[in-house]
Amino acid sequence: MPTNKEIMQGLYASFAKGEVPAVLAGMDPKIEWTEAEGWPLYSGTLVGPQAIVEGVFMRLGEIGDNFAVHVAQFVADGDTVVALGTYSWNRKSSGEPAEVKIAHVWTLDNGKVTRFQQHIDTAKGRALID
Repeated sequence: MPTNKEIMQGLYASFAKGEVPAVLAGMDPKIEWTEAEGWPLYSGTLVGPQAIVEGVFMRLGEIGDNFAVHVAQFVADGDTVVALGTYSWNRKSSGEPAEVKIAHVWTLDNGKVTRFQQHIDTAKGRALID
C-alpha cells in the first residue's frame, strides 16, 4: 500500500493531467475542504467531492487562464501531508503570468483524503486576479 505522501503525490499528478475522476476517487465521501478566508474563488468549507467539483474545480477559470498547482515539497507526518508550492495562472486582463505561494494541509485515513486546508496569501492572490 502506498504511503500517504505517495498518495498525495499521485493525486497532484492526476490533477495536473486533468484527471478529475482520479482525484475524486482519492477523496472520502465526507471530505471537508476548506479554502482560505478571503480567497476570491471560495471561502469556507465544502463537504463531499461533488461540492468540491462545483465550488472549486469548475470555477478555476475565474482566477485566470492556464491555472496550475506546482508543488515544490511534500512533508508527511502520520496522517498529515503538507504540500508547499505555488499557484500560477495568466491574468485575464493582460495575459501576464501571476503566481502566489501556497501551503496545502491534507489529512488522510485509510488511504483516502478526509480533510483539506488551504493556506495562501489571499491579499496578493486577490490583487493578481482580474
